[in-house]
Amino acid sequence: MPEATVTLRNATGLHARPAKIFSRAAAEFAADVSVVKDGRRVNAKSVLSLLTLDCHQGDEILISVEGDDAASTLAELVGLVEAGLGESEGDEGEGPA
Repeated sequence: MPEATVTLRNATGLHARPAKIFSRAAAEFAADVSVVKDGRRVNAKSVLSLLTLDCHQGDEILISVEGDDAASTLAELVGLVEAGLGESEGDEGEGPA
């Protein structure tokens, strides 16, 4: 099962908009995707589950993938987090959601 630890770079962490972006991306893949923070594992395809992790800028999360195309799925999701989940490091999330 491929796994990777990544650091959240965007200023607002994994709040509603980035969680939605991440969960939608994860849902595009057949593989099972989990995110782990502080020992808590959640289904990455669920926005609400991701929000319960209370992730902030600078927090490390573990992305874990199991199933078909696990390696490419992991690479895509890691890239999404490293790119700021649709936000920049200094973006405070102003504007419409």
